[in-house]
Amino acid sequence: MEEQRLYKRFSAKLPVILEAMTSNRLKVLNVETKDISATGAFIYTKEAPFIPDDTRFILNSSNPDESRIELQKLKQLDNCIGTMVRSTSEGIAIRFGGEF
Repeated sequence: MEEQRLYKRFSAKLPVILEAMTSNRLKVLNVETKDISATGAFIYTKEAPFIPDDTRFILNSSNPDESRIELQKLKQLDNCIGTMVRSTSEGIAIRFGGEF
């Protein structure tokens, strides 16, 4: 299958805090990215089976690694809003953009 991504994806294990509103409850998860691009990220989490499709998130870096030159052109991970677009047994894929 041919790669259809418009933006390069970088392997990057960055600690992030996810805030999600599920079933009218705020859920806060301390997690880590697997990879990231200008338009989204894959997040490792064991909570994936319990997160409903289309859940909206606010992402915040919990300890930004400013020395990663390859990430300088990508969006900041502070108050970044995203939507879950898919989940696996490993975690969730989040697309950046939109409003919370």
